[in-house]
Amino acid sequence: MYKKFYIVIVSCLLLSCGSSNAKKETIEKKPNILWVIAEDLSPFMGCYGDSINIGHTPVFDQFANEGVLFKRAYSTAPVCSAARSAFITGKMQTTTGTHNHRSSRFTDGEVVPEELHINLPKGMKTIPELMKDAGYFTFNSGKDDYNFNYDRKALYDVGAKEDYVAGMNGWQGNMAIDYMTVKDYVWNSRPDKNQPWFGQVQIMGGKKDAKYVREGEKLAVNDVPLPPYFPNIPSQRKAWTEHYNANRGSDVTFEHILDQLKADGELENTIIFFFSDHGSPSSLRHKQFCYEGGMLVPLMIKGNSKALKAGTVRNDLVSLLDVSATTLAMGGAKMPEYLDGQDLFAEDYKESKYVVGARDRCDYTIDRIRTVVSEDYRYIRNFFPERPMMQAGYRDLKPIVTDLKKLHKEGKLTPYQDKHWFGIRPTEEFYDLKADPHQMNNLANNPKYVTVLKEHREFLENWIKETDDKGQYPEASAQLKATYDMWKDRPRFKNAKINPEYDQFKK
Repeated sequence: MYKKFYIVIVSCLLLSCGSSNAKKETIEKKPNILWVIAEDLSPFMGCYGDSINIGHTPVFDQFANEGVLFKRAYSTAPVCSAARSAFITGKMQTTTGTHNHRSSRFTDGEVVPEELHINLPKGMKTIPELMKDAGYFTFNSGKDDYNFNYDRKALYDVGAKEDYVAGMNGWQGNMAIDYMTVKDYVWNSRPDKNQPWFGQVQIMGGKKDAKYVREGEKLAVNDVPLPPYFPNIPSQRKAWTEHYNANRGSDVTFEHILDQLKADGELENTIIFFFSDHGSPSSLRHKQFCYEGGMLVPLMIKGNSKALKAGTVRNDLVSLLDVSATTLAMGGAKMPEYLDGQDLFAEDYKESKYVVGARDRCDYTIDRIRTVVSEDYRYIRNFFPERPMMQAGYRDLKPIVTDLKKLHKEGKLTPYQDKHWFGIRPTEEFYDLKADPHQMNNLANNPKYVTVLKEHREFLENWIKETDDKGQYPEASAQLKATYDMWKDRPRFKNAKINPEYDQFKK
């Protein structure tokens, strides 16, 4: 009897041990997940069919061919901090109150005073925190730039400066890391090499990657034709060409990261998301505006997963909020009900009919624009139409702006350019994206489009109500005062005709 009892006990222990080992093995086989986020990069790449860069972005092209390429992925905002606040939470920035660029911030190294705190809704966690809860080691070796109050150490296991102070937002860590010179990547810093990791790596994309163009492949200023909404002048040609070169340079930077993953033995078990926070910074009308140039971003996903079938090209409308949800799903993490996005590879995935985007205060420029993109159209609603495209902004001292203003003063712009940049904006803009890829022929007053225009308008109006779009309400005086104080002594601000909302702070 005792012998039989002993055998049963031993058998149970072995089964328990086997179960434990199986569980451990399952945990160890979770995929690493890496977000490679390019700053300010429009998809001017061969894999996106760009005629100028075909053959000149070979790494992106091969990566897309071996993974899943999304042709119509959109940011939630055409500016970094608002977009990043959205995809790091999986929730639209206009719902969480993080829609105004560079808000809830500190100045001169001081801790954010409580009156400037923007706190996420109770119970909401960021994507890194949810991945931590799922057993992941987390890091961010780039910038945060989130418009809410948070403790970086709660999000990331490593990556905070030694003098980090909890509650300080935005620029923690080395946001300007040059990934062409990095020799030891953060994934190597996890104590347990069997632990899966979720990481964010930022490349400088449209801001600085043009310097990495392969030898003999750099485009000259006159090699790239300008879109007709820009005047054909040297400063505009230079800025526009710079972004094509930035795509070529980012291809080199991305290659360096992939090579390092392989060298460290991490590539095979890592699912890689490559995307950008929004479109081109070097050309006006893209960054900070809600046309395709500001909203359309590259998105490619590759990794050892059955869902990621090589050579897949998807043309459905997706949002970067879907990246947040998909990441959690792939990592086996909790999927909160409040998520705005969906798992792009779920069995019950439903293609979106519309994707919404929003622009609010950017630096000190106060504006409010909402946009809805569908399969064929882009609808834009300007809530401050009396404020021209060229109202005072952070780029005012750049040649692309000073030269444009000079041509306006001299009467040398085309009628469209003059009205577009310096005139009263239409309250509604409506474009046929296939017939009018530059979005210059506004169909809002065309009787042929009354019905489809109304559908987009009503969708946006309902969305604003249902999501309680915080852009409906004036920004808190304390936040505006902080913005005013941050900019008031800078020449571009002092000499500009700034928005009347700041009059209350003038002495």
